[in-house]
Amino acid sequence: MRVSLEPDLSSFRAVARGLLARGEPPERVLFEEARAPQGSLLAVGEAETALEPSGGAPVAAVPRDFLGLAEKVACHRAPERWALLYRVLWRLTHGERGLLEVDSDVDVHRLRMMERAVRRDAHKMTAFVRFRRVERDGVEHFIAWHRPDHLIVRHVAPFFVRRFPSMRWSILTPDACVHWDLERLTFGDGVPRSEAPEADALESLWGTYYASIFNPARLNVRAMRAELPKKHWATLPEARLIPELVRRAPTRTSGMVAPVREVSAATAFLPERRELPALAEAARGCTACPLHARATQAVFGEGPVGAPLMLVGE
Repeated sequence: MRVSLEPDLSSFRAVARGLLARGEPPERVLFEEARAPQGSLLAVGEAETALEPSGGAPVAAVPRDFLGLAEKVACHRAPERWALLYRVLWRLTHGERGLLEVDSDVDVHRLRMMERAVRRDAHKMTAFVRFRRVERDGVEHFIAWHRPDHLIVRHVAPFFVRRFPSMRWSILTPDACVHWDLERLTFGDGVPRSEAPEADALESLWGTYYASIFNPARLNVRAMRAELPKKHWATLPEARLIPELVRRAPTRTSGMVAPVREVSAATAFLPERRELPALAEAARGCTACPLHARATQAVFGEGPVGAPLMLVGE
């Protein structure tokens, strides 16, 4: 049986509900994605006849965990996701209620891998989208172009509504586009990167911010490439700084750990002999900082020179 469905979770749920009610086992069903108008969610064969439950057979209840899992897996780009979801759904409703707890099961393992891939991709979208400011008829609008690995635009869009509710923005991707007009989300077909605006003043701010938080002492190039794949560098304004920051990291790190001779306003008050009694005497007459004006005396402290623990109070 050839079953055509729109590539989204709502269409799959409608299809699967009909298939389960008719008692169609997974091995008899071949899923095909169709980009037909929204009016036709399910079709069978060439006649595209909608599936209806036969004889009013009830459909078994589906575990809540499966619905959450299916929401993520439906965003995966692999065409076989629908067949895999239906196969697991069939098993859950035909005697294997605890199937999702069996991580060693081949089908469950594959679903979990898809789910993790979508979660990672969604995280990268929330982290790597960079808006560029444009004006249309005097109205400020922010536009970003992103290239996700999976079909996650609808899944991630609510995050940006919560993050930027007072901005008019659009996120363009090759698969789909999403737009926020301060009131509602609208979706459209994907577009190439050439449709996105050129650089704006915000990009220099991203560069300044990234350079300021870059810690050369913690640089791990392999981990950085895993977390920030090169495929995203083209749309990240700060990415152009990475080669130079990486090149200079060893020199900067060496400078951070090199011994530095301390020079301060208190240098003139330090005794030649740096022994505790001499330092205590010098501290009583130190006027190197403004604290001496209101203080009654310097509290130097006491105790053995080689003590393993020191308590510092103020």
